[in-house]
Amino acid sequence: MLPMAIVMIAGPQILSAIFLVTSDNWRRNSIAYVAGASLSITAIVTIAFFVSSGASDQGASHKAIYIVILALLVFAAWHVFATRKESEPPKWMGRLQTATPGLSFKLGFLLLGVFPTDILTSFAVGSYLSSHGDPWWHFLPFLGLTLLLLASPAIAALAFGKRAQAFLPKARDWMNDNSWVVSEVVIVFFIALTANSLAG
Repeated sequence: MLPMAIVMIAGPQILSAIFLVTSDNWRRNSIAYVAGASLSITAIVTIAFFVSSGASDQGASHKAIYIVILALLVFAAWHVFATRKESEPPKWMGRLQTATPGLSFKLGFLLLGVFPTDILTSFAVGSYLSSHGDPWWHFLPFLGLTLLLLASPAIAALAFGKRAQAFLPKARDWMNDNSWVVSEVVIVFFIALTANSLAG
């Protein structure tokens, strides 16, 4: 489940985190961005967990839940592939250099909560835990790793200063060009795991 954190941040999510590091109030903006993301991820995983748990209590089979998870993962893989050529960052990212903590919080909440790939991934994680009989709190390592990855540009800026400022644009460009490949590999891996559970 932890590799799904990579799917969560690949794309405009990590690009926004990098852009925020170049903003005037980057420390507060980065903290607000990660805080917004933590709230939306927790909300969606929790909803998915209890919806799936409720479905099981009402007689829905584990097989049906696995089918739902599989469908979500397949759709996520399709979405990543279909948007792979959208390599240019959205125009609104250019305005992040003058972002405020309030805007950063809203951006983190929306990008990690409403972005199609992320809402599908969070829902798949919550459903996966519920279908395996794992407690709700087992999603916390997934949340922690996702937030750590989102905070990595700010951590790099704190640790390495000007060297990070020179490296981050290169990392941003690489992620912009190749994040879809990484996401597809992780999603396909989980499709295989879910299909195996469904067959077993």
